[in-house]
Amino acid sequence: MGNHNEFGKLGEQMATDFLLEHGYKICVRNYRYLKAELDIIARKERILAIVEVKSRNNRFLEDVSDAINQKKIKLLVMAADQYVVENNLDVEVRFDIITVIKKGGKLSVEHLKDAFYYF
Repeated sequence: MGNHNEFGKLGEQMATDFLLEHGYKICVRNYRYLKAELDIIARKERILAIVEVKSRNNRFLEDVSDAINQKKIKLLVMAADQYVVENNLDVEVRFDIITVIKKGGKLSVEHLKDAFYYF
């Protein structure tokens, strides 16, 4: 497995740990529906957070809007809707992005709530 895949897995684990530390319950990781994959589905009270995780190093920093385009948003929304329906949930759904950035050997986590409002 390539180093980028390992770093991606580490990023998803760090994002999961971050959410747990901030009072979220992890419902499922890597939920798949048709061509879509939701990295993390987490819940905090009546909010269901659909979390896209982006792991980057300082040599490959891109604007989040370049990494998540309208097609990706459409797939995420479709998969989130399926998850809510199949689990018969009555919740507010929010789409978040967590970025894990490696700079000079240090890792930092940033959480952007309601991320699609910025697109």
